[in-house]
Amino acid sequence: MARATSTGGAGWAVIVMAVVLGTGLVACREDPSLVGAQGRLRLSVDRLDFPFAYPGGTREAEVRVLNAGRAPLDVTWTAVEAPFSLVEGLPSRVGMEEVPVRVRFGPRAIGTFESRLVGTASDGGRVELVLAGEARPTPDCVPVVCATSTFDPVTERCVETVSPDGTACNPGSACLTMATCQQGRCRGQERPCDDGNACTTDACHALDGCRSVPAPPCPGGGPCQVGTCDPKLGCGLADAPDGTFCGTERGCDAADVCIEGACARRDLPDGFVCASASPCQAEGRCRGPVCERPAAVTLAPDWSLDAAAYPRNLHDLLVGPEGDVTLSGFYESALLDAAAPTPMLSRDAARRCMLWNDRLLCMDLPEDGTVSLMERYTGVPRWTFTLGDARPDIRQRTETLFLARLAVMAPDRLAALFEAYPAGERRETLCRMYFLVVLDAFGQMVSAQELTDPLLSECNHPHPFGVVSDAAGDLYVSFSQTLNVGAPLHAGAPSLLMAFSSDGVPRWRKSQGQRAGELAVVDGLLFAERGGQALRTADGSVAGTIPQVFGRVVATRERLVPSAPGTTVNVGDEGNAPAPTQLRGFALPSLSPVWTYSLRSGQSLTTKELRLATWPETPGLPPRTLVLTTATDADDAQLLVGVRVSDGSEAFQCRLDYQARTMPQLLELAPGALLMMDGAETCGECDPPFASSQARFQRFPMPGLLPANEPWPGTFGGPGHDHHEGAAH
Repeated sequence: MARATSTGGAGWAVIVMAVVLGTGLVACREDPSLVGAQGRLRLSVDRLDFPFAYPGGTREAEVRVLNAGRAPLDVTWTAVEAPFSLVEGLPSRVGMEEVPVRVRFGPRAIGTFESRLVGTASDGGRVELVLAGEARPTPDCVPVVCATSTFDPVTERCVETVSPDGTACNPGSACLTMATCQQGRCRGQERPCDDGNACTTDACHALDGCRSVPAPPCPGGGPCQVGTCDPKLGCGLADAPDGTFCGTERGCDAADVCIEGACARRDLPDGFVCASASPCQAEGRCRGPVCERPAAVTLAPDWSLDAAAYPRNLHDLLVGPEGDVTLSGFYESALLDAAAPTPMLSRDAARRCMLWNDRLLCMDLPEDGTVSLMERYTGVPRWTFTLGDARPDIRQRTETLFLARLAVMAPDRLAALFEAYPAGERRETLCRMYFLVVLDAFGQMVSAQELTDPLLSECNHPHPFGVVSDAAGDLYVSFSQTLNVGAPLHAGAPSLLMAFSSDGVPRWRKSQGQRAGELAVVDGLLFAERGGQALRTADGSVAGTIPQVFGRVVATRERLVPSAPGTTVNVGDEGNAPAPTQLRGFALPSLSPVWTYSLRSGQSLTTKELRLATWPETPGLPPRTLVLTTATDADDAQLLVGVRVSDGSEAFQCRLDYQARTMPQLLELAPGALLMMDGAETCGECDPPFASSQARFQRFPMPGLLPANEPWPGTFGGPGHDHHEGAAH
């Protein structure tokens, strides 16, 4: 009779098995017919170990019945009692060949179970087998939104059942109300936000609800008519300030300037502002026919942090919308508000952080796959999601489950790509499993799935080297095999590009010949760091090409600016090729060349990092969008270069007062400041970039400089950044 006992500790059931053999002597005869020969009954094992099961599930194991003699045996068996059963019947006669018998453990309740199976042979021999197994409580599965999720004990997977249309649901966004399930997705009505001020843009924040921000400048009506805004009436026109340049002539003895709202040519008086300021040089003023400017000054940092002196492995730079600086690194706790007099360490180690909904979104280190949304200044979690807790079936199938990449999809959609070793593999394995989870603004699962493809099934550590999402919230992921063991990982070729909807539904996939790298996206076009073909986000087809690779491209709606060929962010990768001296601009969406900017004699570009910024060149007029990069001159002085994106003309060159350790490896903008990272000694074009390095961070004040509100302002989805088309969330 099977005996059930209360459930003990976790682990495999201990199975006791006894084999009692007949004690009679066997006579060996010389007769060739073997008449009267005596057999001996045996079992292949004297214990079977059933892995634990769940009520309603099954496990199977095999025992082989053997005859050690030379004559057949007739065998009678006792009944097999529940929850054990036989897959096929026990042999009543055993000849010279082994007879395999499969035994099944199929519990219907939790507990530990034990039963004995006895076989008696015609020669008097006897065997006894003790069967035992444990049934554990069925795990709880966290459902995705608009579905119920139950654990199937047979397949040992979480199975989702879509909620009926009209079921009330939590939309995971403070900007939706009266939400109900529609075809498995939570849909709601937009929350109205109106502060009654025509000069503000009323927007809704996915976590914090309605808020108002200054509206974009009102359009002007010509060179001498500027846009104005009245809180009640809205946009209007007013005369541009007298003296605003309005035509082509700009000399001090003759200039086209606005006078009482009309453009007129005038001889400018002494002291008139005839040249706009740059970050390192004050404005020029007329003195007679000459526009005089004071000498340019060298820009010096007002804050610096050397991670090697700290000492900590910090190699990721992130700047919040208010100028707060977060530093983090591979297997390090994030340093919050690092430029403040008293920086604060986050409570848990995190490999990468990025901005989302004005907060820090960080990959934590626990080995069950955790991501946290934290307050920027304190590190206090708003929520934490752990895949191993939400999906026990995934945790059971994997070893060392952790986060590989994060990507913002929308204010209420986040892509979390989890990586794991398959269960049972040694830690040295290069086999990988990947799970794509979409979360909403409050950390609820919208969808969860395993990613499968022949490229991902190869045991060469396939890895997601690029992730990006577009304005619709659709996601794109680029995988390649890994050429080395240990971080940072170098991508091989070919690569696999996968596309998903904002809810995680697969859309298309495409193989590419080049190595995988970071991705950028602008207005329905997808740009791969190591490619020169722009792909259509709708279907992955080729939309156009440029005669170089994109590198760390930046883009406005009208212009695309790739990194200069030959630039890098990797120490030692400069090579012996001629130093790059030109940037090129291409039109969007045609990708036709528009302009070429060339440095001055003796100067060369130093990094593939680019960043878009705005700079107020002309008082009273909207600021111009610039592409920022760095260079050196013939004396090895470090330069910041600003180039107008519209036409490729130079806006300024400023000397930077610091001794470079490497080329600049990260550029970030704060309101009125440029932040730079250099000195990291490991690969910056791998994943994770600059792993285990101790970099140096510096801030250069530049009043008036602002991050550009463009679809792809940089830094190409690099470490700890937005991965999303549009302004940072």
